[in-house]
Amino acid sequence: MDYYAPLVVVQMIVGISLGPAMLGSAYPSYYALIFSSPVVQALSGLAWWGVMIFVMLAGIELDLGETWKHRRESAITASLALGSPLLLGGVAAFILQSYGNWAGALAEQWQFILSVGMACSVTSLPILILLLEKLDIMRAPLGQRVLRYASLDDVVIWAVLAVILLDWQRVGQQAAMLAGFALVAPLYRALMVRLNEQDRWYVALLWLAICGFASDRAGLHYMVGAFLAGLVTEASWFEQRKLDMARSHVLMILMPAYFLITGLRTNWSVGSSSILVATALLLVAAIGGKLAGLRIAGKILNWSNDESDILGWLLQTKGLIMIVFANILLDKQLISNDMFAALMLMAIVSTMLTVPVIYPKLQGRQLPSKGAELT
Repeated sequence: MDYYAPLVVVQMIVGISLGPAMLGSAYPSYYALIFSSPVVQALSGLAWWGVMIFVMLAGIELDLGETWKHRRESAITASLALGSPLLLGGVAAFILQSYGNWAGALAEQWQFILSVGMACSVTSLPILILLLEKLDIMRAPLGQRVLRYASLDDVVIWAVLAVILLDWQRVGQQAAMLAGFALVAPLYRALMVRLNEQDRWYVALLWLAICGFASDRAGLHYMVGAFLAGLVTEASWFEQRKLDMARSHVLMILMPAYFLITGLRTNWSVGSSSILVATALLLVAAIGGKLAGLRIAGKILNWSNDESDILGWLLQTKGLIMIVFANILLDKQLISNDMFAALMLMAIVSTMLTVPVIYPKLQGRQLPSKGAELT
């Protein structure tokens, strides 16, 4: 069962099942009793903090020196990994717009097409990290590369969302936040090297809170701030056993709250067979786009087709970040309820496909130790 539906997928489905569309629709009185406003508020706080710690720990694992060393490769790959599904997703949106009421009431044509295209381009960073952990490649060069590509795309996706929403003030805030981060990060690093390990944990958590808050206020989403906070934090500053223990505890105790609270905020319904057709079209655009983009990157960077496909399948993982993204589009009336349902199904199916496809491809491949190149 875990092979076809990893725990992360099960948690996604359970979270959505407990939401207003399913439990709330079938048993509204019980739903209102169990998930009252104070309960939801408390769960939101746990979810917010838990996923931030988890994403920061992933950022700590990413080697900044290797990122800079492979900046050309990262830029080429991240651009194609984002651009190819964006293009195919935009084509899919144009086709759907011609055959039904898929756009929201307030959406201009370009907003709808760009919104669906970006939804097809999203890589869910927390879900990706969980899958890398499950496949035991988080610290292998392959895992480090995937994190580099996904983190670059994550920043771009939230910046483009501000453009889609026509929030030019937010675009300026995002630029100011990134500039401020670049100025303050060296001061944080200089402080950390002067502290003992125990004090570093306290300062790192404070740094995480500041980065997450600043990023969320700027419209980049708090997960971007959390990842940036970890990115400038060196793993060598902490004992590896404690880092592993922290990630394990967060995964078991706090991450389920993240999946639950996102499910509680996901209100969707499947109204007709046309939604299944739309889902299939979006899956072709999202998965096919990632695979095509990585094949092109592979040709430029002299990778094997097998290596390109592994990277493409990992980067197409959608999960709950795309659900958050789609919820924003629905709230702003840029997509319809039917399109939202199709995007939900696409997110779940794409995530469920990742491990069954990737695991056989990794079998028999000799994954080198961290610091070596994947051949």
